[in-house]
Order: sequence, then structure tokens, then C-alpha cells
Amino acid sequence: MTPQRSFVRTASVEALPAPRSVAGPVAWMKENLFSGPINTAVTVLMAWFLFWIIPPILDYLFFDAVWTGDSGAACREDTTGSEVGACWAFVIDRVNYFLYGSYPVDLRWRPNIFFLVLAVGIVWMLWLDAPRRGLGAIYFFVVVPLVSYWLLAGFPAIGLERVPTGVWGGILVTIVVSAVGIVISLPVGVLLALGRRSNLPIVRLVCVIVIEFTRGVPLITVLFMANTMLPLFLAEGMTVDRLVRPLIGVAFFASAYMAEVIRGGLQAIPKGQYEGAMSLGLSYPKMMYFIILPQALRIVIPGIVNTFIGLFKDTTLVSIVGIFDLIRTIESSRLDPAWAAPSVNYSGYAFAAIFYFLCCWGMSWYSQSVERRLAASEKR
Repeated sequence: MTPQRSFVRTASVEALPAPRSVAGPVAWMKENLFSGPINTAVTVLMAWFLFWIIPPILDYLFFDAVWTGDSGAACREDTTGSEVGACWAFVIDRVNYFLYGSYPVDLRWRPNIFFLVLAVGIVWMLWLDAPRRGLGAIYFFVVVPLVSYWLLAGFPAIGLERVPTGVWGGILVTIVVSAVGIVISLPVGVLLALGRRSNLPIVRLVCVIVIEFTRGVPLITVLFMANTMLPLFLAEGMTVDRLVRPLIGVAFFASAYMAEVIRGGLQAIPKGQYEGAMSLGLSYPKMMYFIILPQALRIVIPGIVNTFIGLFKDTTLVSIVGIFDLIRTIESSRLDPAWAAPSVNYSGYAFAAIFYFLCCWGMSWYSQSVERRLAASEKR
């Protein structure tokens, strides 16, 4: 038996340098902002751009802004004797009109309850650890629409007098249009996406025509068609409410785009997932509900949220067909002679920009948090 031999290194080995630490803000900046010549140049350029644009914005919105006043005289330089920024006094004076439009003052508690009911439904649906999320879905897709309609439009059977949609306006209309579009576009988009991948030729052809025709025309065209042509398809004597028409157009338009987003997720699912589900004896509806759709929707979360954000911003186009959304209320308010001042026009639009930015940023932030959570669960 051959004896084992061991060898011991006698020469000294040069010590390796300590691993570079990335802890702390300074180390993070070196690693991410100044890691090379190009990165450093881009960082310096962006810092200069922010330093050039942010101070004037802050001066206009806050430091030089006018917060109190009852007319445009408070926001004119010839009256104040100094440079004037945003006229927030105008926004504060008209904030109720921006929020409710011409909704009756003594009935505005009903939109307030609508906002509360909708907020509860949104939190219940978006909170991933919320209890009884199945009931939350029923609440959001069934209870919220019914209660919202009864509150806003009225329901004489329970003592709520009718309020015509012609007096609705402002943020109320923006929320209603976007909420209806979002709630309808997701399930209808799923059905259209499944129909486009169907093995039934007639179903597939109809879904393809609906999707491609809708995506091939601008939203303005869809709104005009819904506003002017939809009543032509109804029986004589029947009519459609002037707010319901753009609601149908927006939901129809968003559903087509949502269908293509979801179809991309369905195509990304490996074929083995379908074969595995069929080998378990699952029917087509159960296979889609339990196996395929959850994976597909998780893949296309960024696309879904991007469609929602685009839909939320596109609600401003309903003003073209005579609906008083937030932008329309601002445009009508700035024409008031009592608030004649140069900064009034920009102040109203600045308020709208802040409102839309906060809402869209909130949707984007939530989608990113869900993506991070799902990515972390996959690593376990």
C-alpha cells in the first residue's frame, strides 16, 4: 500500500486586498454615480440640469406663490409690487368646483361617501395581505359600482333624489371615468385575449377584428363615435346618458389595449404549463383560472399598470365631447373676470399636473412594490 504524502507550502502568499465595501452613502455614490468617466459625466450633467430647473420651479410653486386673496388683484405684479408665482389663492377659492363641478352643494356628501367607498375597495384589493380578499373582489366589482351609482345619480326608492350627470364635473368625473375604464378593461381584456388565442375560428376572428379596429383609431374618434353614433343604434325613443357614452367608449378602447398586453403574458407561458395542467385533468376554465392566468398576469404587471396610467391620463379627452372633467373646470374657471391675472392660467394647470402626477406615481410605485415582492418570493 503506497503511503500518502502531504506537501506544505513554505513560500509566503501575498495577502489579497479587502473586498470593496458598498455600505454607506459615499460608497453607494462611488459605486453607482461615479464608477467611470461616462457615468461621472452623466451624473454631473444631470446634477447641473436639476440645479438649473428645480429652484425656479420651487420659487414659482412655493416661495413666490400667493396663498391668500379673493380676486385676481392679489396675484398681479402691479398690485403686489413684487414678482408673483403661482396663484394658489385662485385654486383654493375654486377647489370645490374643481372637485365636484356643479354638483349640488347640499348633496356633496354623496360624492364624499363615494370617494370613501371607492378608497376602501381599492385598499382591500391592492393590499396583498388583506383578510378575505375574495369578499374584497365581490365588494369592489359588485358592491362598489351599485352603491356608487345610487349615491351619485340618485335612487328615489331609498330617498336619494336624482342628480343629472350634466352637473357632474371636476375630479369626480375624472375618477368615475378612469375607475369604470379600469374595472371593465381588465376582465374584458382577458376575455378578448383568450378569444384571440381560441381554436374556434369565428371567436378568434371576431376578437381580432375588435382588437385591431379599436387599436387602429385614436381615442378621440372612439369618443366621437360613442357620443354621436351610439344613439343611432338604439330603438326609436331610447337614448343614452351623455356621460355613459364616453364611459362606454373609454372602456371599449382600454379593453383592446389590455387584451394585447395580456396576450403577451399568455404567449410567455411555457407549453409545459399547459400540458401539465391538462395531464391533471383540469378543464379549460380551471386550467386558465388556476394555472395559466395567474402566471401570465404576474409577467405583464408593468404592461397592465402602464395601460392603467395611460387610461387615467386619457380621461382628459372626454372634455372634447362636452364632459366637464378636471381640465374643463379649470378652463372655465380661469375665464372668470374676477380672477384676471397672468399667473391664474398656469396655476390651475399646475394643480392639475400635481394631481395627475401623484395618482400616476402612486400606481407606478405600487406595481414596482408588487414586482419586488413577487421576485423575492421566487428566490426562496
